[in-house]
Amino acid sequence: MKTKAASYKKELVKKLVKLIVDAPIIGAVNMENLPASAVQTMRAKLRGKAEIFMAKRRLMKLAFEEAEKSKKGINTLVERLDGMPALLFTKENPFAIYKIIKKSKSPAVAKAGQKAPKDIMVKAGTTPFMPGPIIGELGQIGIKTGVENGKVAIKEDSVVVKEGEVIQANVASVLARLDIKPMEIGLDITGIYEAGTIYDRKVLDVDEDRFMADLQQAASWARNLAMDIGHLTKELMPELVAKAFRDSKALALEANFMADAVTAELLAKAENQMQSLKQTANIPDAPKEEAPKEEPKPETPKEEPKKEEAPKEQKPEAQEKTEERSEEKKEEPKADKPEEKKETKEQS
Repeated sequence: MKTKAASYKKELVKKLVKLIVDAPIIGAVNMENLPASAVQTMRAKLRGKAEIFMAKRRLMKLAFEEAEKSKKGINTLVERLDGMPALLFTKENPFAIYKIIKKSKSPAVAKAGQKAPKDIMVKAGTTPFMPGPIIGELGQIGIKTGVENGKVAIKEDSVVVKEGEVIQANVASVLARLDIKPMEIGLDITGIYEAGTIYDRKVLDVDEDRFMADLQQAASWARNLAMDIGHLTKELMPELVAKAFRDSKALALEANFMADAVTAELLAKAENQMQSLKQTANIPDAPKEEAPKEEPKPETPKEEPKKEEAPKEQKPEAQEKTEERSEEKKEEPKADKPEEKKETKEQS
């Protein structure tokens, strides 16, 4: 029986060593107080992405010692084997795996003897309890109380259990009465190994909203620094050119250096300085010269437009000759009359 058991354990260690050496990412998981149904649910969610392997702690240590020969630094993961340990093998990003596991967790009440996964805080505010023994119970675990509007009120935020400490029975009772559920049902990743580095839950548990806010702030600081030192980048080139123009313009205005870009501002500056000097020296305004009045010019008579004579009708040549002949005939008798009178006188 012993030989058979020893052979089984050797095969198990051998299998573990192969998984540890072949897998690029190995996680240490605490499965303490985890119901079997929750384990099956988690296996289903991780199917195709990760494999969970359970074994005794001693066998895991032997496998890590053997794997250390070919994968340096992996043996440090032994320190993360807490509670009921298991190993998680995957090729996925450690942060992505942690995110999947974290989303699958559900809150649960604390039980006496459990270790706090994080600092357990009781926040200030009014409780639903009437004044009574509850005030003493709260005071025993270091919570300051008072009475407001007939109800017990917690005066200030108080950490009742620090991360890693064992939860006492009286603390667990008060937390349950206050409906505070600090525990989580689900796989508890205590550390993940990747390329010689061990990431603990504090590093893996990334608040995405805060991370994005920090990233934007870092980008803003980097941009401001680049602008201050004049570091040229493709993204900042337009702004740096505009800044250089503004700075050179300001320098030109300060030094009264005449340039096309500052001509209007320099003239306005000179005008303001002149007006300021005028007010300081109390110089009166120069009298305004009256413009000479212009005498009205005599109106020139308007020339009436000349009427154009109608062109004479031209008579044809035949008609003109006929008229000339008729005129000659009329003139002939007038010329002959004196001669006739002379002839009659001679005859007598």
